[in-house]
Amino acid sequence: MSNFIVRKAAVLGAGVMGAQIAAHLANAEVPVLLFDLPAMEGDTNGIVNRAIDALRKLEPSPLASKDRVAYIDAANYAQHLEQLRDCDLIIEAIAEKSEWKDDLYRQIAPFVSPDAIIASNTSGLSINRLSEALPEPLRSRFCGIHFFNPPRYMHLVELIATETTDPALLDNLESWLVSRLGKGIVRARDTPNFVANRVGVFSILAVMHHTERLGLGFDVVDALTGPLIGRPKSATYRTADVVGLDTLAHVIKTMQDTLPDDPWHGHYAVPAWLAALIGKGALGQKTRCGIFRKDGRAIKVLDLAAQDYRESGAEIDPQVLAILKNRDPAAKFAQLRASTHPQARFLWAIFRDIFHYAAFHLAEIADNARDLDFAMRWGFGWAQGPFESWQAAGWKAIAEAVKADVDAGQAMSSAALPAWVFGQVAEKGVHTPQGSYSASADAYHARSPLPVYQRQIFPERILSEEAVSGATVWENDGVRLWTLPQVDDGIAIVSVKTRNHTLGREVIVGLQEAVARAEADYSALVLWHEAPFAFGANLKEVAEAIAAGQFDLLEKYVAEFQNTSMALKYAKVPVIAAVQGMALGGGCEFLMHAAKRVIALESYIGLVEAGVGLIPAGGGCKEFAIRAAQHAARTAGNDPFEFLQPVFMTIAMATVSKSGVQARELGFAVDADKIVFNANELLYVALREARGYAEGGYYPRLSPRQIKVAGRTGIANCEMMLVNMKEGGMISAHDYAVAKAAATALCGGDVETGSLVDEQWLLSVERQLFVALLKNEKTQQRIQHMLATGKALRN
Repeated sequence: MSNFIVRKAAVLGAGVMGAQIAAHLANAEVPVLLFDLPAMEGDTNGIVNRAIDALRKLEPSPLASKDRVAYIDAANYAQHLEQLRDCDLIIEAIAEKSEWKDDLYRQIAPFVSPDAIIASNTSGLSINRLSEALPEPLRSRFCGIHFFNPPRYMHLVELIATETTDPALLDNLESWLVSRLGKGIVRARDTPNFVANRVGVFSILAVMHHTERLGLGFDVVDALTGPLIGRPKSATYRTADVVGLDTLAHVIKTMQDTLPDDPWHGHYAVPAWLAALIGKGALGQKTRCGIFRKDGRAIKVLDLAAQDYRESGAEIDPQVLAILKNRDPAAKFAQLRASTHPQARFLWAIFRDIFHYAAFHLAEIADNARDLDFAMRWGFGWAQGPFESWQAAGWKAIAEAVKADVDAGQAMSSAALPAWVFGQVAEKGVHTPQGSYSASADAYHARSPLPVYQRQIFPERILSEEAVSGATVWENDGVRLWTLPQVDDGIAIVSVKTRNHTLGREVIVGLQEAVARAEADYSALVLWHEAPFAFGANLKEVAEAIAAGQFDLLEKYVAEFQNTSMALKYAKVPVIAAVQGMALGGGCEFLMHAAKRVIALESYIGLVEAGVGLIPAGGGCKEFAIRAAQHAARTAGNDPFEFLQPVFMTIAMATVSKSGVQARELGFAVDADKIVFNANELLYVALREARGYAEGGYYPRLSPRQIKVAGRTGIANCEMMLVNMKEGGMISAHDYAVAKAAATALCGGDVETGSLVDEQWLLSVERQLFVALLKNEKTQQRIQHMLATGKALRN
């Protein structure tokens, strides 16, 4: 793999996208200069400083941690261009006006290092055309780098080369974006709106066209075009509101202006009703009014016939819903096409026109069908790309149906399907285990050979690709113990198999067996599975035992849970926890007991037991008590409570980290733990860490003795905080009782301040308090409410 890194970056343009790109670079520990125009009054960096301040307030946060904002330095074009000389990567993210970009490129060119990469974040302007504003020596260092909004969370980045872009530069940049920023890369052709926006915006236009043609309501269409067809919950019209109706209109205008010969050009127009909304300043979410409008708690939707807003909440017809729930894609599409119901006709029409459009333009806009499908999955949140959906439903049958509709004048364009649709693809499909079809090359192209992709043992698969399965060593109903001989057959991997990876009895027993087998036969053990890492204990099992009055059994269950945590901590071989997604309650406790953690950036970790009226009892409170004592021993005051106070509030308020980085700040992970930006690399990194520990002569830690605890004084200090919160109406009486139990466990029990205890003492305190809370009626109510609704009850 190349040693290319970005040591310092600059982002030109402090708008919404520019500022958030800067934030994600800072997340990746890249110092950033964020540029904009000098302010006309006051602080010359006022425009940028306001943008940086706004980053702190945005939700979901573009910052992995609040301190990352300190690595974004404000700059302006009048005073600070000289600082560009130190930047390895310069990303331009100003408004979509070619003449403005031209002027900016000419302004910065004298200050750009000859080895720097210059990239435009344009969403659709010609990269070749933009390169003409740069001096000849810099043109080989220029490319397009199109992030999707919001840049931290959206996986897709489109890379677009010019005719003169250095190929090695693109390879290095792609590798760095994949591993360091955690992105999925699609190499797009230099055509208007590139790949994702070209197909995605057309899909929105197709929905709008058929909505109007069939007289459907916007809320009906959103019900039809959301999760039921593998699209995001925001569906079509809510997505338009979130993106901004003016922004959508701008992208449509770009297609209208730059694609005059496109067979669908007549549809590249803003519908009259949409233009009217924009004219009134109803731009969607940012103006709190667009296609949808919130009136108090009610969500209202624009009714075109009434020219006013009405209550939303229209439902899908039962017969159409039955078709959508058919798990056979071929039968589903055949039924949609055959139905006379307007909702079914609408669904068939939008799929047909997207299939038609994607096939016609594939050769022009993308190297192969895999790139187009991934662009739609990563950039628009589709569960399947258009070619995947087509192939899953039977390539030949769909191709013939689309052709028949085109020939009958029912499609949005009369353009014939390209000949390749009926060639070798008709037999194989566009996706095969060997590669995906390239219409421009009339061949099947394998995945990228760049070494960075070898770090993805389980990459996101496209239809027809086979997953690596590994060799099973042992399994029960809860876990599977297995190896990857092709990677490292000396390291065992254990994966939880339950739904949402809840930690029931079979998992507890299974993990203990996995540790024992790893100790006997392997060099290390990695705890890994796809997200979520774990939703915590199996509440259904707990509720059933409570209902049966089996509290002795529950205490034994908690003891076994603690034994599992201790088995992970004191295993003879290193146990590495590879974490992604939600890691709550017992899942958090298990990762805290591992020898090391490898954590995906997008991991949300917390001890949330307070939400069901309980405290952490799988060793979580115990671990925090030990760490507090160890930290205190290095200070002059040697007071554990100093380190317990923030932890107490974290547990009492059931705080969940908003990133892997923040998990370290909250104490669920430690500074030595690795944060991995691309979750597809998680297992690879964990296996390498495990091998390093094993080869380095790993030996399990001794169980600490003489742990100094905060005792009664610590508990009293916590209660002082709780009294204030209760009097202020922030917590209920039961919240108080649960939080006091957490304080007692953290402080080592009802003992003298400064008492010296051992690990087993702390576990017994946790366990007794946990079981006592299980017997509390209000805790039982919280557990039942969580099982029934999935939400916490504050009683």
